[in-house]
Parts: sequence; structure tokens; C-alpha cells
Amino acid sequence: MSFGFSVGDFLAAIQLASKIRKEFADAPSQFKAISDEVRSLSIVLQDADIAFPNRELNNDEKKGLEDIDQSCRNVLDELQQILNKNSELSSPESGSVGKRIKRVWKRLKWKPEDIDELRSRISTNIGFLTAFNGRLTQDNVVRLVQHQEDLGRRAVLDWLTSIDYAPQQNDFIARRQEGTGQWLLDSTEYQSWRETNKQTLFCPGIPGAGKTILTSIIVEELTTRFSDDPTIGIAYIYFNFRRQDEQKINDLLASLLKQLAENQPSLPSTVKELYDRHKTKRTRPSLEEISRSLQAITTLYSRVFLIVDALDECQVSNSCRKRFLSEMFSLQANYGVNLFVTSRFIPEITTKFQGNISFEIRASKEDIGRYLEAHMKHLTPFDDWSQQLQDEIKVEISDAVDGMFLLAQIYLRSLDDKTTPRVVRSALSHFRRQNPGSSEDQNREVLDEAYKDIMERIYMQQPGFRRLAEKVLSWITCARRPLTTSELQHALAVVVGDSKLDEDNLERTERIISKVGLFD
Repeated sequence: MSFGFSVGDFLAAIQLASKIRKEFADAPSQFKAISDEVRSLSIVLQDADIAFPNRELNNDEKKGLEDIDQSCRNVLDELQQILNKNSELSSPESGSVGKRIKRVWKRLKWKPEDIDELRSRISTNIGFLTAFNGRLTQDNVVRLVQHQEDLGRRAVLDWLTSIDYAPQQNDFIARRQEGTGQWLLDSTEYQSWRETNKQTLFCPGIPGAGKTILTSIIVEELTTRFSDDPTIGIAYIYFNFRRQDEQKINDLLASLLKQLAENQPSLPSTVKELYDRHKTKRTRPSLEEISRSLQAITTLYSRVFLIVDALDECQVSNSCRKRFLSEMFSLQANYGVNLFVTSRFIPEITTKFQGNISFEIRASKEDIGRYLEAHMKHLTPFDDWSQQLQDEIKVEISDAVDGMFLLAQIYLRSLDDKTTPRVVRSALSHFRRQNPGSSEDQNREVLDEAYKDIMERIYMQQPGFRRLAEKVLSWITCARRPLTTSELQHALAVVVGDSKLDEDNLERTERIISKVGLFD
């Protein structure tokens, strides 16, 4: 049984009802009414025993059925005690069982009101069980209809676009070190943007500053804060230059439309009409149609937050970036949408956000320190490092990277083969000399040097690890979109000619990171 009491408890009521039915078989006519009630209860209990184990019951339903079962057993126990009491008054030499039952009924004396009271209790329990079963049947019908509606709803939403940014969001937020980005969440700029309608928060940053992780933190904070408020709409896009084939203007607006539509309690009529208009003809909606539907969806919310990461990676061809920004600003002007946008310092982008709240993204020393402290322990020589040396590593790398989170990851990983404190300190001194300047070109030069160092260390490894590194870099470079950690593991496990994936061929995440020089 699937409810909260044991099978034996429920069967006990059935067996007791069956036993009492037999003892009532030769009852005098005045007891026929209660005999019939016991018979009806026995039948309903047996039906319930067949029906309920195949149902999925929630906690309230389990508790309700347990209460009914207990009530049934209470009245049956009381009835059995009365019969047992009168049976015990019989002489031990009472002869056959048939004669014994007759003498029991001869000696049993009930007042009419007592019989009526027991009959009423039995009848009530029959009613409870019958109503419970009816309610479950009705609930199951409702669930089936809801399931069919959900399938239809999902088919329509997937028809809009198959692009789903949720896996990326989950992957990015999983990399967050606890406390990272709190400085942004606590900032006056962010809180003013969040609490005021029709606001734009533009967050430019140098390459490797951690803009994408901070974007995922914003998405997480908003979805958590407004999780119980269905009037708040939240949608987001992670631009990536490798995904330009699926990040055309129609795709982008369709993704926002899908995200806002799927958070509605039912499929919005504007989306259903769009689907009905094109599905049978096997045509796709125009940009104007998608734009109108997006505007209509926006009106269903009291507030809407649109989060856009790496706008600089939105393709310029076919005026995609220009049209995308035009749509976003139009939604803001006409419907009070709040926009959060990150980008590198691209003049043609930054000029679009002049006059709006602007807050530069630059990894704080505290955030970098948290990352270094959490990941330092995974390096091979870590156990040989004193606390003083660990503190030196945190301070020196935090100072050397000048707000470039990516560079901090690279520098830390480069210490994996530094086996003595002197060699570690020499590497730290080298990092200081490479301190990136304020210009983006200087930052890029430092990153280039760091990447060259990674490649040199990869090719100095044993042949097996070197081949693994080459496979990893090939998958990362040639993939049409960024791969999650799990997807990369499965891609590496594929063997040409095999009919199915061999899970024994999955590489451990730790080995990919440590031997390939990647960073999480």
C-alpha cells in the first residue's frame, strides 16, 4: 500500500468485518439491519483494498485514509467485543459451533438505540470510503486532463524555439563560490535598479572579469526573491559568438517569449493563436508577429526583468544587435521593463546606454580570494604548503590579476607543478611583473601569455594526458555551443563504432581540470 499505515492494518479491518459477517449469518431478524451494514462495509473495504494501492496519494490523502481505516476498526472492534462478551457467557460444553452461535444470539440483548448508533457509525464509514474513492477518481481525471494540457503546452512552447538557457544558468551558478558577487547585490546601483520600474543597469567589464557568473548570480537572486510572486516575469539570454546560428533576432525574441509564457499558469492565448496560425501550414512566425506576442505577454505581468549577458557577442550582421536593442528599449519604454546588460567596453554598445545606471564589473579581491581559498586545496602540492605560503598566494594573485577573474584561475592552475615554496614564490613574482594594465589590449596580452603557458604545460605531460587534453580542447573549440561539464564528460567517452555509451569510459571532472589545465 502506498499510504502512511501498514498493509496489515488495513487488512485487519477487512478480516474483522468478514469474521463478524459470518457471526451475523444466523442472527435473529431484529439484527438483520446491522448485519446488512456490516456486509456493505466489508464489501467497500475489499473494494478499497483493491483500488487504493494503485493510486498515488499525497500526504493529506494518506492521513484521511488512515483516519477512515481507524474509524472502521474502532466500530468493528466494539461490535466484536459485544459478540465475544456474550459468547463467553455460554457453557464450555455448549456442543457444536452451530448451537453455540444460536445461544450467543439468544443471550445478546441490545436496546434499539444502541443498534441504531452502531448502524449509524458503520454507515458513516461506508460513506467516507465511498466519498474518498469518488474524490480520488475525480482527482485522477483532473490530473489526466492536466497532464494532457501540460504536454500540449510544452509542444507549443518547444515549437516557438528549442533554445533553452536554463542548463547554462544552472551550470554557471553551480560554479559560484559562496559569497561571490555579494558586493554587486548589495550595491546601491543594483538595489535601485531592482526596486524601480523602467530601469536599465548596464555593467561593462574587461575580458575575464567574471561578467557571466555575476549575470547568473543576478538571475538566481531575482528568481529566488520573486519565486512566490507569479506577477513578476523574468527572462534571460546568454550570448555566445559560437551560437550565432541559433541567436538570430527571431530566435532571441522567441526565447524571451517562451520563458515568459511558460511561467504563466496556462498557455497565453497570444501564443496559442500564433501556433494555430502557423503549425498546420508549417510556416514560422515573422519577427513582427513574435514582437507583438512578446509585448502582449509582457502586459500579463506587473513587472518584467530581462537579463542579457555578453551583448558584445551578439552578431552584428543583418542588424541583429541593433534590432535586438531596439526591441528591448521599446519594451522598456512602453511596458516599463527592467533591463540588465553586460558587455565588454565596445564604444558602439556603451554609447547606447549613456544616461542609464552604469556599474563596471571587476572581480573584487574578496571574491578572488574566496575562489583561491576554495580551489587551492585541489592542487597537487597543496599539502606541502604552509598557511603563510597559502596566504601569500591569495594576496599576490589577487593583486596581480587586477580584477580579472579568469586570469586568477589560470595563475592558480599554473602552480600545480610548483613543488617547493621557492618555486611558488618565483611564479608569484612573475605574475606581479605581468600585471595587466588598464587597456583592453594590455589585458589581452597578459591572457595570451597565460594561455601559452597552459599549452606548454599540456604538451609536457605524458602522452595519455596530452591526448586527453587535445580531445578536450577540440570539443570545446568545435562545439556549436558551450558544453556543460556533464556534456563534456559524455562527449569524451564516445568511441567511434560503439552502439551505446560505455559509462566506464567517463573521465572524472577532477582529472579533466588537473591534467588538461582547465578551470571550473
